[in-house]
Amino acid sequence: MAQPVRVRRLTGQEGQKLQQIVRRDGTSSVRCRRAMMLLASAGGNRVPVIAQLVQADEDTVRDVIHRFNEGGLACVDPQWAGGRPRLLDPDDEDFVIQTATTRPAKLGQPFTRWSIRKLASYLRKVHGRIIRIGREALRCLLQRRGITFQRTKTWKESPDPERDAKLERIEHVLEHFPDRLFAFDEFGPLGIRLTAGSCWAKQGKPDRLPATYSRTHGVTYFHGCYSVSDDRLWGVNRRRKSTANTLAALKSIRAARPDGAPIYIILDNLSAHTGADIRRWAKKNKVELCSAPTYASWANPIEAHFGPLRQFTLANSHHCSHPAQTRALHAYLRWRSANARHPDVLAAQRKERARIRSEKGIRWGGRLLAAVA
Repeated sequence: MAQPVRVRRLTGQEGQKLQQIVRRDGTSSVRCRRAMMLLASAGGNRVPVIAQLVQADEDTVRDVIHRFNEGGLACVDPQWAGGRPRLLDPDDEDFVIQTATTRPAKLGQPFTRWSIRKLASYLRKVHGRIIRIGREALRCLLQRRGITFQRTKTWKESPDPERDAKLERIEHVLEHFPDRLFAFDEFGPLGIRLTAGSCWAKQGKPDRLPATYSRTHGVTYFHGCYSVSDDRLWGVNRRRKSTANTLAALKSIRAARPDGAPIYIILDNLSAHTGADIRRWAKKNKVELCSAPTYASWANPIEAHFGPLRQFTLANSHHCSHPAQTRALHAYLRWRSANARHPDVLAAQRKERARIRSEKGIRWGGRLLAAVA
């Protein structure tokens, strides 16, 4: 039997980059959808579930996953083709890319970064190797080879000494106990303010929302719980993160499987998630807390489902109060449950509808026989 298609284990940088694209990248819907595919696959979701989540064909999802496994994050950006034939040989192109990605100070130039004009001028004057290339051709070459002009950023690699062990445990329970597996995390802070977004509108006539200057409502945090096998997301808004609020959410997860058999909950290692009260409760109620490594919250399956929650309830919104914002969140969660596209959930819904139709048919047949008699 063939193994299901799934992304390889993400590195810390890859997980953080995918999480950043899903949460904050509003410039390209293609990048966001592809990143959501990879993040959902890393969280243990199968290809049919991911295809329904991003509204794409299953073959497209498999192709993106295979491309990531072969080439990494380069698969997130669309590959455009066309244009004039190349005028530089591959060695010259490699030299241009090497020069563009080298700090100018190391090459004896008195500035900290290249511009297109400065780079093209320098390439014409390199001792022993003169490369004549126009600014537009140079810009296209850099774009084709994946070199873009961007801000310098910092990064964090997980310093957790148990990183591999924790990831292996999460992968194990995802593979062997999906029907007993849950995920928990906080989403926020959620403030009462105008949140920019997108909508369908007449060209040049976008919807306008009033700006806010006085923000005296404070913030809340959405404590989200996710059932991996049922594709069910639920939660509640709280004023702050605390051990008591976390314990209340974990108890709601335990209530979802009241049979007393062991369950597994994936969550990060925030101090509010690892208190003594929570550990005692987990031991007493047969709950195994599978902690994600430090700076690796992307390993939590719930992360991929926070993206749509943000897009369809917070983006392009102007809630007047926290209760109104909470009602909007819960309305979306109810809609999500009623319109579930997870294969297991759809099968259960079809089975329930068939049972109801069968019962109605029996009752109608009984009334009909009584009337005939």
